[in-house]
Amino acid sequence: MSSITLNGDTSGSVQILVPAVAGSNQVTIAAQTGTLNAAGPAFSYYQSVASSLTSAAYSKVTFTSSEFDTTGGMYSSSRFTPTVAGYYQISAGIYATNAATIVPAIYKNGSGWKQGSQSATNQQSSVSALVFLNGSSDYVEIYAYNSAATQNTVAGSALTYFQGCLLRGA
Repeated sequence: MSSITLNGDTSGSVQILVPAVAGSNQVTIAAQTGTLNAAGPAFSYYQSVASSLTSAAYSKVTFTSSEFDTTGGMYSSSRFTPTVAGYYQISAGIYATNAATIVPAIYKNGSGWKQGSQSATNQQSSVSALVFLNGSSDYVEIYAYNSAATQNTVAGSALTYFQGCLLRGA
């Protein structure tokens, strides 16, 4: 295996390893300013305790238990505010006590931005979108519209969750 090592001015180094296989290996780094981090922020939070959703209104959904969080503090109070500008994949699932009454939504900077779908056959609804976040003031949260009487979410990592990860820097 061949390798190239780049040493920093004061400390640290980067090593690029090329496996000993036939053929060519090519990596292209797109032109960009700022820091390129192949291991960008990612998180997965879920509800460990059910919450109430108000009737005929959008309610913020809270997610307090973590499956993983590599954001270094960018996720707080069920809000994701990244410090790295880029394009993020944001997803959420909400399981409710009554069928076909919940519409989840991604809110960006306090306003509805992308709306999910309401399931007509079960109690699970989801939303997913690619979101540009500027790395300083932009943030995302998950809200849910409840079209029926006040009801509760169902807690659990597979049922009511909020996830996100950096796909590409700006």
